[in-house]
Amino acid sequence: MNRQALDALAAHSPLFAEARGDIAVSFEFFPPKSDAMAETLWHSIETLAPLRPRFVSVTYGAGGSTRERTHATVERIVRDTDLTPAAHLTCVGASRGEIDDVARAYWEAGVRHVVALRGDPSEPGQPYAPHAQGYANAAELVAGLKQVAPFDISVAAYPEVHPDSDCPDSDLDNLLRKIDAGADRAITQFFFSAESFFRFRDRVAARGADIEIVPGILPVSNVAQTRRFAGMCGAAIPGWMDHLFEGLDDLPAARQLVAATLAGELCGQLYAGGVRHFHFYTLNRAELAYAICHMLGVRA
Repeated sequence: MNRQALDALAAHSPLFAEARGDIAVSFEFFPPKSDAMAETLWHSIETLAPLRPRFVSVTYGAGGSTRERTHATVERIVRDTDLTPAAHLTCVGASRGEIDDVARAYWEAGVRHVVALRGDPSEPGQPYAPHAQGYANAAELVAGLKQVAPFDISVAAYPEVHPDSDCPDSDLDNLLRKIDAGADRAITQFFFSAESFFRFRDRVAARGADIEIVPGILPVSNVAQTRRFAGMCGAAIPGWMDHLFEGLDDLPAARQLVAATLAGELCGQLYAGGVRHFHFYTLNRAELAYAICHMLGVRA
């Protein structure tokens, strides 16, 4: 075998060759809006449950618009499964007392993990404005939740900077305030460059913050939808990704294959860099997350 071939093999060794089941995963779902969507959600939960995730999180809609459905979904997870639910709570559209009451209800229902977020405005395109009697930001929310009960609290982090931040340093300052308030881990917004995650992790460590940073993984099967999500959260979609999905609009199976390959490669790079916990944004679909977990060595 010539030197060029040997160098190529060394540079492109199988990404998952060293995966030995030492990986933890978690999954995010959103509450269903209809009976049909509820059926899809619970099929996904049942499919992914045998992978023994650390937790499964359930989102709020913008402006807290799905609060009741979120609560109902979390309660059903507690009642009907052995999974550990993580309920999202946001600052938007509610007073401190109302949020604290929701948190107490979660605790009484057996929920011990909360994902504490500032939240998005209920009106797209409008600037965020805190409730007059509410928590002003996620750091205040974290501190308040810790007063309600000893929750395990996850917060959001942004490797490519939150859209409302004026610079990376101020964005990092905001994360550090959440950590100081009592956050137990940070889950990142989705991204498509392992380098951006590693640089962000190094910046957090350089500031002396000792906290688990979990990469959020979004398997892409719909580029237009992903572009819309990215515009809301400051994530960059590389041009080469657009190119890979060109011509696949009417070929869903091919789109699934490309999506799994891209997300699997990203997870393999993160694994090689020491990451051992992956959080998947499932969009209530199990197939892609299940396939990637399988490649990572996470088996039923």
